[in-house]
Amino acid sequence: MREARSPSWGSWLVLGAGALLVLAPFYFTFVFGTHQRSSIFNIPPPLWFGDAAAQNLDLLLGSIPFWRNLSISLYVALATTVLNLLFCSAAGYAFALLQFRGREKLFGLVLATMMVPSFLNMIPSFMVMQWLGWLDQPRALYIPAACGALGVFLMRQAALQSVPRELLSAARMDGASEWRVFWSVVLPLLRPALGTLALITFIASWNNFMAPLVVMRAVENYTLPLALRAMQSPNNTEWGALMLGSALALLPLLVVYLFSARKLVAGMAAGAVKG
Repeated sequence: MREARSPSWGSWLVLGAGALLVLAPFYFTFVFGTHQRSSIFNIPPPLWFGDAAAQNLDLLLGSIPFWRNLSISLYVALATTVLNLLFCSAAGYAFALLQFRGREKLFGLVLATMMVPSFLNMIPSFMVMQWLGWLDQPRALYIPAACGALGVFLMRQAALQSVPRELLSAARMDGASEWRVFWSVVLPLLRPALGTLALITFIASWNNFMAPLVVMRAVENYTLPLALRAMQSPNNTEWGALMLGSALALLPLLVVYLFSARKLVAGMAAGAVKG
């Protein structure tokens, strides 16, 4: 049996260069957020933090209702995450462990929706939201996103791997209803996969741009990505303030990712083991 060889210096150099390329945009977002617009476009650009953060913050708060936009983004992301955890876990449990007619065909249809480009849904989504009278309301963002095909797939894979059928049979023999079986037996066993799904859903909802662009009208109801885009103008964009807003919008995602990156990768890998 061969012994595992330690990575060579060349491998470390390649990995280091790749890491720098990935991290550079984030670093410069924070750096530019502390400089005035006039210094950002200097050649060479500033490589360290400046002293204009307070001035940029005043410009940011004067351009958009930043804290309201931030709270709406947080509300929509949390609502979307909670709804996905509930509906995707229930659907995944049903597709994995319940027997009903047309189960495999229906699951294949769910997976097929992942092949449809998201921009094809823009006009139908707008028409439905307009018919319901939900335009310019947060519910127009989190209700249509309440259950996704990727989440259903992850939950089905997790249920196949983590939930023993004998345990379900024992719970039913004890008189537990199907809802009780799902809530008290299945959900606790799906906790690692639920954490992974929560991270994926929260990040996707936080970064979502196209859906708010279609259904939101007033700036005070924008999510944060759309509000930051509204700050741009052809000739008078305050790039320092925009970079500072982008840096503040990145902070929650960076904190979440730093504390959960390993679980996210492990959960995604676990979902691909068993079909």
